[in-house]
Amino acid sequence: MIIREIQAKSILNVSKIHDFCVNPYTGCGVGCLYCYARLFIPRYSGHSEPWGTFVDAKVNAPDVLRRQLKRAKPGNVWVSSVCDPYQPAEERFGLTRRCLEALLEAGRPILIQTKSARAVADLELIRRFPEARITFSIATEDEAIARRFEPGASPIAERIAALARFHEAGVRTTAFIGPMLPGNPERLVEQLAGVIDEALVDRMNYVHQVRGIYERLGFDAALTDAFFHERRERYARALAKHGIAFQLLF
Repeated sequence: MIIREIQAKSILNVSKIHDFCVNPYTGCGVGCLYCYARLFIPRYSGHSEPWGTFVDAKVNAPDVLRRQLKRAKPGNVWVSSVCDPYQPAEERFGLTRRCLEALLEAGRPILIQTKSARAVADLELIRRFPEARITFSIATEDEAIARRFEPGASPIAERIAALARFHEAGVRTTAFIGPMLPGNPERLVEQLAGVIDEALVDRMNYVHQVRGIYERLGFDAALTDAFFHERRERYARALAKHGIAFQLLF
């Protein structure tokens, strides 16, 4: 893993999905094969290394964030949009935690998205926010398949256990089931029942960009419209059966 310490000029940026986003790192040690960020971050950041093998730690991010928050318009903040905020580098740098401390001081609502059970280390901090939601991305219940596509993510069981910890602590919890990978929808929903407040279900939206990866792994059938629509209906039925609120994003 190539890790650099850099100085950021801006850390609080306008988001097309939520009001603002904060990314304490450029690059991501989770290294998901399907990540949309792999399509542009290497070029944008000047890296030529493969996605998942480099991370730039924005070591001044908390200070820059505090300055920007003083003049920013009201709105919620998404942590993070193009990296996992609790990727392995967080253990060394603690930038996500320090950015959360700045956001708490400013009284900002937050939305955290991660694939890492490391987030539990910040549970007591996160539960202090007046409005917080944590989302764990879980695209399949099949650990073997998850290892192929999400090599640096926490095991699925650990992600679900982390969701349970946050749910018990009163933090709003969401499972992002996307992009849907091969697996058993009913079994995954059964494991999520009781630990999430809602689920978001989405397909792979960059099929042409990842087709070669899927074909190399022997999963090209999981990129068809038929696959996505069949799995969407199965997830919808299973989530409704367990009384879990959900949104189908396609």
